[in-house]
Amino acid sequence: MAEAPTATLPDFWLSSGFHLLRRDPTGHLAVTDDFLRAYLERPEMRLVDESDAGERTLHAKLHAAPRAAVAATELAAIVDADIRANYGVFLDFRDRLLAAGTLEAVYLALFRTQAVTMPALLLDHLVHAILRNILADCDDPIALRAAELLFRTQKVTVADGAVMLADEETVEITARTGGLGSLGRLLLESATPTTQITLDVLSAENAATYWDRSDRFDTVLDLSFTRPGLDALCRVFERWVGHFLGVALRIEPVSQIRDERWSWHIGLDAESTAILNALYRGEPVDEARLSLLIALFRATFADTADMRPDLAGKPIYLGLAIDNARRLRLKPQNLLLNLPLARET
Repeated sequence: MAEAPTATLPDFWLSSGFHLLRRDPTGHLAVTDDFLRAYLERPEMRLVDESDAGERTLHAKLHAAPRAAVAATELAAIVDADIRANYGVFLDFRDRLLAAGTLEAVYLALFRTQAVTMPALLLDHLVHAILRNILADCDDPIALRAAELLFRTQKVTVADGAVMLADEETVEITARTGGLGSLGRLLLESATPTTQITLDVLSAENAATYWDRSDRFDTVLDLSFTRPGLDALCRVFERWVGHFLGVALRIEPVSQIRDERWSWHIGLDAESTAILNALYRGEPVDEARLSLLIALFRATFADTADMRPDLAGKPIYLGLAIDNARRLRLKPQNLLLNLPLARET
């Protein structure tokens, strides 16, 4: 089992499944039967009154032995095509985990082989659990909130120079079940208030409230330039890279890129990748499209020997952008796959 948190550090992200995993000697997360078994209780696979005999039989088998081989005939015995497909997805996910041995290994393998057939829900859950491991000793709730960007889509509002991020799923749920206050209405472009359910902007003054609500994903992150949230995101990126690749980066926010020697950049989402590529090639980018960039960063290697020799000592620029629907869908794999490393890690 994973190590218990220290006595002075509150627990967080119980929904990550971290507590059902164990660390291997390298500090990565090894798969356990309990972790696999937990997926059988997710809404997509939990037994219901309408579950047929084939589903009940397979569910009981996997609950007793989550690593057991499953024959095609056992899947075919499930009448409901959607349920049958869910089991197929789970079994593919399970087999990849077992073959790779750790969550980190299967995550990297998926992208390095460009065989990303896994649903986004499962990929996000891998990142959630891995980050829970990486940040096990983190005592900064703002950094934990910033880390949510790596596995949960955000809804973004930019007004008067402030960049505010709210969890998209939480925004949508509360929009259906209650009001969000003025900030939520701005995010949703709705002027019709209902009940008073608010999303609190996380700050130094109320940061301690995060511990009890970490699995609700209901706080707003201020990602404005010079604000603590942006610096906290840099620290999360540094730890993410160090955990996977064993190299040390120093990442800092920048307001713009002014560098005649600009040699390398990484977009951390689809939109920023396209914008940075265009700027690098010297193509015109209009103001409306440039306004989608909500953050820029400069990364340097602590040890230039870790970089490709032809780029050693040069900074790497990172970008973060929203799409036209003001959504931010960060791709943390980009930071692992696109660094100009001197060696394979």
